Amino acid sequence: MRRGTPLRRSRRLRAGTTQLLFVLVGLALGLALPRIARGPRMPARQVVDMLLALGFGVLGITAVIFSLLFLVVQWAHTSFSPRLTLFREAPIVWRTFAFALGLAVYCVTAALAIGAHPEVSAAVPGLAGLVLLALLALLRRLQLRAFESVQLAPVLQAVTERGRALLDDLYARSAGQGTPAPLPPPSTTITWPEPLAVLQQVDTQRLLTTARAANAVIVLHVVPGTTLLRGTHVADVHGARLPAAAVLDGLVTGAERTFEQDPLLAFRLLADIVLRALSPAVNDPATAVQGLDHLEDLLTGPVATRSGRPLRIADADGEVRLVIELPDRDAFLRTGLDDVIAAASDAPMVLVRLRTLLKRLTAQSPPDGREVLTRRLAWVERELADGFPALWRETADGPEG
Repeated sequence: MRRGTPLRRSRRLRAGTTQLLFVLVGLALGLALPRIARGPRMPARQVVDMLLALGFGVLGITAVIFSLLFLVVQWAHTSFSPRLTLFREAPIVWRTFAFALGLAVYCVTAALAIGAHPEVSAAVPGLAGLVLLALLALLRRLQLRAFESVQLAPVLQAVTERGRALLDDLYARSAGQGTPAPLPPPSTTITWPEPLAVLQQVDTQRLLTTARAANAVIVLHVVPGTTLLRGTHVADVHGARLPAAAVLDGLVTGAERTFEQDPLLAFRLLADIVLRALSPAVNDPATAVQGLDHLEDLLTGPVATRSGRPLRIADADGEVRLVIELPDRDAFLRTGLDDVIAAASDAPMVLVRLRTLLKRLTAQSPPDGREVLTRRLAWVERELADGFPALWRETADGPEG
């Protein structure tokens, strides 16, 4: 849980603030620039006509933005996974929207500020032209991003990169910790008191400050991505007592999973794409194999040697104040592979790829981590032997890949 990761509620506020800032800047420039009395001048009537046409025309660009957003989101939901929100949450979407709003406000405000003046500074249409060129560049980037978001390979790559970045940070910090000191006795058990919600992020800095002020240790038993039901055991407080609200205020919840701190989301999304490819309605085993390539890439990273050790976060004095239980390797395999193995019973290409994946992971794993892999490898071997005995005998000792 990186301390530098912006919280989701902060990102929503930042997006809204950016749009408001662009509107205010457009309003201020629209009022100020027509007052410039020096420099080249232009006939006011022509400038007003241009500004009004441009200002109201730019509003149509917002329709283009929303059309792309709806198209890509609908495509991703039906073709990949309903949990895939990469394009919807991309900063380029709301930044382009903010830019379009700012330009529209500037054009309309400047046209009204010019009024009945016979001439106006050339800076007024000049700025509108420069901002329009910048907006067109943003629209081009937005369009390219939309095209990437409806293609399989870029989506798989984006999901894998986001997942690997989080895992590299999260488990590198966990692996670097020494033998933990014993915790004080538990003093408070905290459960989730609200209706169903998804834990999206943990505000580690806030919880560290709270625990340090009370000289306590907070042990979280849920990780981002967990669905919180009423009564779910969320945390224990060790040492001094803390009110439940002090801990719950450090949890950012919402209606869906997000990439910011969820270690299992990339595995869930890749498994969703593979499962959809294996469904009878799609029946595309080649896409399933492509998704398994990316799953293997994630499983050979920090997850390969992941133990059940929790993440312990210390305050500025080096005292552990926050303990977060993290998924072990079995949880990653369960999320990424178990449903796929069950769904691949009629797809020999996918079963062969699963066997190759599991054999490679077993060869790379430490001895104490092989048992969870060998169980799944035996499962795949049974599916191959029962459903495709000729293929199973042919490929049992053949080259892998």
